[in-house]
Amino acid sequence: MDYKIELIVLPVSDVDRAKEFYADKVGFVVDHDQRVNDQLRFVQLTPPGSACSIAFGEGLVDTPPGSVHGLQIVVADADAAHDELSARGVPVSAVEDLPWGRFVYFSDPDGNAWAIQQLPHWA
Repeated sequence: MDYKIELIVLPVSDVDRAKEFYADKVGFVVDHDQRVNDQLRFVQLTPPGSACSIAFGEGLVDTPPGSVHGLQIVVADADAAHDELSARGVPVSAVEDLPWGRFVYFSDPDGNAWAIQQLPHWA
C-alpha cells in the first residue's frame, strides 16, 4: 500500500496575506479558495511540479500561526531558487552548502519556516 502526503495545513493569522505571499511571491499555484460558510474558508496552493499541496484558511486548525517549521521543498538548483525568490521579494537566506545538499531558507509572514534543498550529486 502506498502512503502519500498530499496536503499540509499551515496555521496563518491572515488568510488573504498568506494567499498573496504564497501565490504572488513564492509562485505556488492557487488550486482552491472556497468559503464554505461564515466559519470555514479553505485555500489550497501547490508548488509547481509538486504532488503535495499546502492549505490554510479559517476554521481549519487551532494551532498558533507560524508554528510549523521544517517544511522542505526539493529543487534542481538552489542558486536559481534563491535568485527567483529574491527577485519576487521573498526574504531568503544565502545558499548554504552542507554535505547533504545545498539549502536556502525562508519563512512566510507568520513565521512558518521552509527549507529549499538541492540534493547532493550522490543522492
